[in-house]
Amino acid sequence: MLDLNGNPATSYDPDQKVWSGSIQQSLYNDELTVGQIIFRQLQRKSQRIFQISHTDNTRLTRSQMLQNASKVGCYLRDQGFKKETDLVGLIARNTTNVGALAYGCLFNGTPFHAVNPNLEQKTIASLYKITKPRILCCDIGDYEKIKDIGESLGTPVMTVNGKLQGVMSVADLLQNPLPEDYEPAQFQRGVDRTMAILCSSGTTGTPKAVTLSNSRKLFEIHSYLGSDDVQYAPSTLDWLTGLITLVTAGVFGTVRLISSEMFSTAHFLDICQQHEISWTIMANSHVAMLANCPNTNAQKLRSLRHLLFAGGHCLVGTLKKMQSFLHGSGILRNAYGLTEVGTLISYNYNTQTKPTSVGRLLPNIRVRIVDSSGQLQGPKGLGEVLCHNGQPWSGYVGNPQATAEMRDSDGWYHTGDVGYFDEDHCLHIVERKKDMLKFLGMMYYPHEVEEVIAQMPDVAEVCVFGIFRETEGDAAAASVVLRSGSKLDPKHVEQFVKKNVSVQFKHLHGGVQIVKQLAKSANGKVNRQAVKAAYLRDATQS
Repeated sequence: MLDLNGNPATSYDPDQKVWSGSIQQSLYNDELTVGQIIFRQLQRKSQRIFQISHTDNTRLTRSQMLQNASKVGCYLRDQGFKKETDLVGLIARNTTNVGALAYGCLFNGTPFHAVNPNLEQKTIASLYKITKPRILCCDIGDYEKIKDIGESLGTPVMTVNGKLQGVMSVADLLQNPLPEDYEPAQFQRGVDRTMAILCSSGTTGTPKAVTLSNSRKLFEIHSYLGSDDVQYAPSTLDWLTGLITLVTAGVFGTVRLISSEMFSTAHFLDICQQHEISWTIMANSHVAMLANCPNTNAQKLRSLRHLLFAGGHCLVGTLKKMQSFLHGSGILRNAYGLTEVGTLISYNYNTQTKPTSVGRLLPNIRVRIVDSSGQLQGPKGLGEVLCHNGQPWSGYVGNPQATAEMRDSDGWYHTGDVGYFDEDHCLHIVERKKDMLKFLGMMYYPHEVEEVIAQMPDVAEVCVFGIFRETEGDAAAASVVLRSGSKLDPKHVEQFVKKNVSVQFKHLHGGVQIVKQLAKSANGKVNRQAVKAAYLRDATQS
């Protein structure tokens, strides 16, 4: 439900000190899995284009995707994949057959455990040692790396995007005949069955295996999508944004545009023009890259009606610049979500009037703000964001302690994010709880200093972190990326902060480095720890 200005409706209970999104009943029977819903959608208007691979130069109709995914589902059924613990390991980029493989898993009620192919072999191995998939599916370029993991687990390996001699491939499965009476698997309360296992972001440690159910929350908030939309997400299926795009395309019958190339401004501008992307979801750093790219203009983004970004803050100047590139009907939205919750938590439709907010709560979401002493906070009170989505969660696979730490016995998720609600019931995320720094006995957040540095016209991106000193604590330091053609001395950055920040403990006592780029995760999030490590390494070498 939206208010008169098109924003999600959020209410506040002053007695319970709980903010709540609107109550919304699902349109889908709880017996159905997401796979069953998508199976029926793909049967409609069967000759419409459903998927375009920019990299592979392929196009699939709904009928072709349905047939390919059904063959995968049939294979899994015949191989005895019946239990929720009968997993498929998926380590692949966005190529032609990945969609059919994922949908086939959904058709059979087989959870897939998606892991980013760019992770180190030991990290991938440790994750699959926990979930023990019955088969591993990977790109041919990663086969040698994944083959070793498969051998250690006694698990066969299948290639997704090509063939290798003596190795089974998805292409082989697609040659199999499909029984005319094939139907997706049925379960009691399919809504509660584990649909997929993704990885936690890993920005605060080793990624964990996060279970996600067949919840409708994953897609129902995007019901504005239709068959004329062209959707694109640069993330792979191991990220919540990648899974959301896969599922919403299947449920709402949009055109799914994919590419195996990593995000770059040149690539995005090219495919946006060529394929007329109308909906995309990307990392906040990608928005910053686009806004500050000299080649970005409104003409190249003329088809873009929905630009969603998630994963952190965008600076006010960046938001204003990005909005100027979108036509009158183009909406720039800041989304806040958590993989563990299995959906987005809030949406900000008003990035121009409330640029620092992540918006109001989405339907059936409740939030509390709890300070460090455990006291519930009201409007403008700062504390950890606790979220409740009203549905079961199977937790982290093989990690009951971490599961209990993330979600308490009353069903509240402890997000680890520090934030507050303003007087209009809009949520503001200040920083990760673990990112809090302390210098000269005073607490501060890196984002507070980043916002100041970002006001400098020559600055494109900035990351602030603490350099520990035994007698003082975490001295603020910054890595700064300049706009194209700009020149800026590190001392000017330090002086600017001194001039615009009244308290000394937030000054850049740790120094400033001008860098070409900031270290980021595979999904585009700035990795503060990796940026800090590079800073220390460069400081040692200089």
